[in-house]
Amino acid sequence: MLVCVAATIAHARPLAQPTSQSIEAGWQLQSACSLQADGAAISRSDFVANNWIPTTVPSTVLAAQAAAKLVPDPFYGDNLRHLAGTDYPAGKNFSNLPMAGTSPYACGWWYRTTLNAPATAPDGHTWLHFGGINYRADIWLNGTKIAGRDNIAGAYRTYDLDVTAAIKPGGNNVLAVETFAPTEKDLGINWVDWNPSPPDKDMGLWGAVDLVHTGPVTVRSPLAVTHFSDASLHAADLAIYVELQNATDHAVTGTAQGTAAGANFQQRVELAPHEHKTVEFDAAHFPALHLANVKPWWPAQMGEPHLEPLSIGFSIAGVESDRQFVRFGIREMTSELTAGGARLFRVNGKPILIRGGGWSQDMLLRTDAKRLDDQFKLVRDLNLNTIRLEGKLETDLFFQKADEQGLLVMLGWCCCDHWEDWKTWTPADLGIATDSLRAQMLRLRHHASLLVWLNGSDNAPPADVEKAYLQVETATHWPNPVLAAASAAETPGGGEDGVKMTGPYDYVAPSYWYVDQHNGGAFGFNTETSPGPAIPSLGSREKFLPDAAAWPPSATWSLHNGGGEFANLTVFNQSMEAVYAKPSSAADYERMAQTMEYDSERAMFESYGKNKYTSTGVVQWMLNNAWPSMIWHLYDYYLDAGAGYFAAKKACEPVHIQYSYDDRSIVVVNSTYQPLDALHATVHVHNAAWQELYSTEADLGAGSDSTQRIATLPERLYSGGERLLFIDLSLKDRAGHEVSRNFYWVPTTLTSFDWHGTDFTHTPAARHEDLTALNTLPRAEIATDVELRNTPRGREVLVHFHNTSAHLGFQVHAAIRTPTGGLVAPVLWSDNWIEIPPGESTTLTALLPDNAGDTPVVQVQGWNVAATTLALNKTPAIP
Repeated sequence: MLVCVAATIAHARPLAQPTSQSIEAGWQLQSACSLQADGAAISRSDFVANNWIPTTVPSTVLAAQAAAKLVPDPFYGDNLRHLAGTDYPAGKNFSNLPMAGTSPYACGWWYRTTLNAPATAPDGHTWLHFGGINYRADIWLNGTKIAGRDNIAGAYRTYDLDVTAAIKPGGNNVLAVETFAPTEKDLGINWVDWNPSPPDKDMGLWGAVDLVHTGPVTVRSPLAVTHFSDASLHAADLAIYVELQNATDHAVTGTAQGTAAGANFQQRVELAPHEHKTVEFDAAHFPALHLANVKPWWPAQMGEPHLEPLSIGFSIAGVESDRQFVRFGIREMTSELTAGGARLFRVNGKPILIRGGGWSQDMLLRTDAKRLDDQFKLVRDLNLNTIRLEGKLETDLFFQKADEQGLLVMLGWCCCDHWEDWKTWTPADLGIATDSLRAQMLRLRHHASLLVWLNGSDNAPPADVEKAYLQVETATHWPNPVLAAASAAETPGGGEDGVKMTGPYDYVAPSYWYVDQHNGGAFGFNTETSPGPAIPSLGSREKFLPDAAAWPPSATWSLHNGGGEFANLTVFNQSMEAVYAKPSSAADYERMAQTMEYDSERAMFESYGKNKYTSTGVVQWMLNNAWPSMIWHLYDYYLDAGAGYFAAKKACEPVHIQYSYDDRSIVVVNSTYQPLDALHATVHVHNAAWQELYSTEADLGAGSDSTQRIATLPERLYSGGERLLFIDLSLKDRAGHEVSRNFYWVPTTLTSFDWHGTDFTHTPAARHEDLTALNTLPRAEIATDVELRNTPRGREVLVHFHNTSAHLGFQVHAAIRTPTGGLVAPVLWSDNWIEIPPGESTTLTALLPDNAGDTPVVQVQGWNVAATTLALNKTPAIP
């Protein structure tokens, strides 16, 4: 039978309470096509579940099969293409295609577990909370159908189901959930052209499942909204919101009371039978919420990400029915259009140049707290201030870490499938979309790190959908800016959004970012862009390719490119051959690819820094990958950092000296919010033979959050017959400590672009620049020794270099490896892919991960230095 349940769609629990029981372990999984029984039978204790797959939850179906080793590793080689159900064309967006009827995932898949429910008070209620089901489900408990697929539909909806009538308090209970994959006409989870899609379309229980116990009234989604009294930020007014629901069939009167940042508040509340009510506390009616001497939350770039406690409960006749606790930041996010029409964001009234990366979950939606922690360390090390989520709305732990570590988050819906095919939407689709939005608004709204919500990605929703979305955002008191899309749009509800999505996504020469005036160049707010391919190291390639050193690359390599227009690396490869040389081996290819990535990645971030606040933001597409990939990352799937990572880290460092490709200027960018004085800059220009052609120096101060030109290289350097210039920049503080060092290899004739040939992927070169002189650099002799030391941060490796020759050491880099050459990652290096001038010494520092083992080695390579491998604590002979 179908029992009457109270389904509170879209109410998330921000933190597990003492009355919340995580149902993570002890699940089993089986295809409905292998069973004859129905849900009533499967959810009874006497059902015999033989030969079911053991799993934990969250887990998609394919993730569970992979964990049980019932399928080969989908990420290795071309295994994915040989899995049952992977019959869609390679490079196509599977979310837009029907699943074949012969696919094993065209059936429903059952998740089953046994759980113990504690005894509850006579007026208590027990709830099943589902944090994410992709896509539809029938839910059964103890032989009773709790909810069906007509109501349980939508990958980004959350559910709180009142199962009080079906649960057995103090005894064992059997929960069975039959899940169904999304169709091509559903609002599911898709991977666009980033990577392939798994054959199950990520079906299953991808979010957490919890058993929650409350009294008659539930408390959900507490929120504290800040408004500062003035620019001093000394005082702030809080507005508190909380969602209450009466789970009973009779009226209830009680007290909602709480504490926010030490301020107490309460009010009497009446709730009709089964009523849901949003209760508000504001400073005008609750003076305790006018706070003095507050400590604001800041992004890490701007200050301390300080968090405060917020606790709200509801009591009936002095007995607490439910309570929620979250941490929040006293902060205010606003945005505006600049005079040039660009979207400028402010945190607590101060402008911030957004420098971010596009984030991806694992392709099988697997979660790993240690891996998440490692990735946040990498993002902080990169000096980025923002993560963008296009769909892929991460776990609660993700947002908690963003709050704690002071990283801003842009988030919103995904493009390129039914999510933006509004012309084919049914009323049911709009209902699922708005319910999904409501779920995520209520789940996430309290987080300090959230910068902006995007109602569309590549396109803005039509007026009726936008109106429905805006109504949800108003009703849920979303406290941050909302934009219609991640692309340029003007809508009736949102006006002009002031952002652009004009590419490029494929390789362009460094000067592009400075000279382009119409597309992806350094003006406005570019929500996703990049110089394209990012070739993993041999150590990483060996983890996912059976022929990691093959040359020419095999077809298996290309399966790890992107989709659509990015299924091949033709633009990148042709540019390499024209600008540098035709590679003769995989090692050759990797060496030149890393340098190309460094050169253009650095220029992208630096150009936007130079032009702030004519440019107001740039988001690298992408930060990471959902699976091992040859494109679009700053660190790869295995958390190994290549040259592009260190280019971005360099370009975004807090105080930075840089060269401009458009006007030959030398610029100092202060990204801190403190003025700096007594800085000293030096500029040296050499030719390929390391003859000095020019030098200058300057004393300067740098204002808070400033950009200033300090010198311009003379034009004669570019017209005197040299083909290549080495530009060496240094910035030191008053104590003589180097705060920024930057080195460029600049052709005297830059790439010219075929502007009329521009498409969304890139602007082609009409004439490539010439950097072939790098192939004939004289051999540099670099004396290298390494040492290992224990520090409060962990084990650190110091790699000491000294250039004993008269020649530049170019693109010298070090890597930590196992004694057999295997990958060790993630490693946090102080710098890498560096240049070492004649006679100079420098040291790189590496913080080792826990998995480095007892005997890691250091590999050193460069364009014109001898490759060497050094054992730690030993000083090798000079190569």
